Amino acid sequence: MCGIFAAIKLKGYFEPNEYSAFVRSTDLVSYRGPDDAGYASMTATGPARPSHPFTIFLGHRRLSILDLSAAGHQPMTDGHGLWIVFNGEIFNFLELREMLQRRGHTFRSRTDTEVILKLYAEFGEAGFAQMNGMWAMVLIDLPRRRVVVSRDRFSMKPLYITEQNGACYFASELKQISALLPSVQPNAALMSRFLDQASHCDSPETFYLGIHHVPAATNVLLDLTSGKLSSERYWIFGICGEANVPNAAEQFRELLLDSIRIRLRSDVKVGILLSGGLDSTAITTLAQQIVPNLETYSVISDGPCSEEPFIDIANRAAGCPGMKIRIRPDGVLDSIQRVIFHNDGPVGGLNVVAQFLMMQAIRRHSDSTVLLSGQGADEVLLGYLKYYFFFLRQMVRSGKFATACSESLSALIQGTVWHQFEFGKSRRYRATAGPRKFLRPASERLQLGKWDSVWQSQIADIEQFSIPALTHYEDCSSMAFGLEVRHPFLDHRLVEYSVGLPATEKIRSGWLKFLLRSAVPEMPPQIRWRRDKQGFVLPESEWLKTDLRHTIERIFQTSVLEELELLDAQSFLAFYHEFCAGARGIWHNEITRIVLAELWLRQFKEIWSPPAVQLVSA
Repeated sequence: MCGIFAAIKLKGYFEPNEYSAFVRSTDLVSYRGPDDAGYASMTATGPARPSHPFTIFLGHRRLSILDLSAAGHQPMTDGHGLWIVFNGEIFNFLELREMLQRRGHTFRSRTDTEVILKLYAEFGEAGFAQMNGMWAMVLIDLPRRRVVVSRDRFSMKPLYITEQNGACYFASELKQISALLPSVQPNAALMSRFLDQASHCDSPETFYLGIHHVPAATNVLLDLTSGKLSSERYWIFGICGEANVPNAAEQFRELLLDSIRIRLRSDVKVGILLSGGLDSTAITTLAQQIVPNLETYSVISDGPCSEEPFIDIANRAAGCPGMKIRIRPDGVLDSIQRVIFHNDGPVGGLNVVAQFLMMQAIRRHSDSTVLLSGQGADEVLLGYLKYYFFFLRQMVRSGKFATACSESLSALIQGTVWHQFEFGKSRRYRATAGPRKFLRPASERLQLGKWDSVWQSQIADIEQFSIPALTHYEDCSSMAFGLEVRHPFLDHRLVEYSVGLPATEKIRSGWLKFLLRSAVPEMPPQIRWRRDKQGFVLPESEWLKTDLRHTIERIFQTSVLEELELLDAQSFLAFYHEFCAGARGIWHNEITRIVLAELWLRQFKEIWSPPAVQLVSA
């Protein structure tokens, strides 16, 4: 886990004084890599001194996880014209290393970074499809005069790109690039979609106009001779099966166990993020069977929605030592600005702030550097309530009325889905629900409920909506404190298998994520058959009505969002007061994300180019 930066001049040369600017951009994210720093400049013919003109710059901040020695220093070269800066982990690097040794390759380190260099030397960029992991990398191939940029299958590691003034820039965070640009402007269309539907990863766009994500599961190729950029996907989803699969739970269990096993590979201490829910409890239960006495870390809060009882149950059952971090509203208020800074944009809710505070506490009070997370299970195994209703719709449309009726009745009897449904939360998916009246949309509304099948909805969430947003938040929160988070449910083998199963393997008898409940029977029954779905739960609604009320009323007296013609501030305050009075059909997140967007734009406004910003729709 690290922070990377790269600059490629397409025409002419960078001047020597630009070297120090690129070093500063690399070091802007020193918190991502507190253990080491490295910089290299070169031309197409080889390394160049910092005092000489150059066409390529590579910068790296290292968080040491594998091979803690100086042999893991980056930028790394193979000595034959290949150079790399790499952020992430390749979990099957030992198997790949053994395969490459059989083919005659030798190694001077125990790092996965060197494995990538040798894999590329042997197979070219096609070799990246053999990697099981999370990554963002820039690889320079001087003999072939090309640059290869690659990002993992599920957007777990961030990588941004922009082309400005005859140069391409790549970075782990937006602030590394924006610091070099003569002007920056906010992306009105994307901000509008975020305010209305909480979506901001549905395209390669970012909140900074002109800076884009490198797409997941994609290799970007840059020809240093012609300056031509091209891209190609190296991985796509398979086809969803129709028939139920014999022993599906057993096969899933083996994949999950192996995913956890290879994600426990580390030369530093590994812990587990435990929420008390099904997903993190499953990981805790299985991980303890591989490496006993792993420590868990959990967020708790005061009030009736605290997950502390379930966290205690999970820890006792697995025999884990656990650390609990209590979150209070004053801590959340004090940390919001820092969270927004590290995310380079507004975040989806106060649970992201709680996640940030948890990472801070882990760094301060434990010696763990690597953390296992349950992120991804809801998307892969149909854990969200919306999937249940998409499933019923699919059954009805395909004429399976008996199945739809049976499932609905089972959910009522079991006290699961129907008892958790909240009409306000479904608004973003309903085609008949337009934007709230206080919003002034700058883009068309996304049709988030348009999918013909549950399978299509799953893939959209994994590729465009849910997973890219959630992994972004988790990456920013953890890397702010030099921590690495790994996701066993996002092993591509497990994802391919689970998403390819028919929905009836994952939704059954009124239960969501039925496959996971069946696959890990040794989980405590209080959690295995828990009827409500929670996450990192906070009394967010109550805080918005009480502790945060003065702040909300104050900042919307002079709103930047209103200045940019994205909402009417007084209408929003009227809506907020309805929420405070207990109006039905208003989800607390509709308030939170607008407040957080306002706070981020106030930060962002400080770097707008004078004399005034013309807000441009992408």
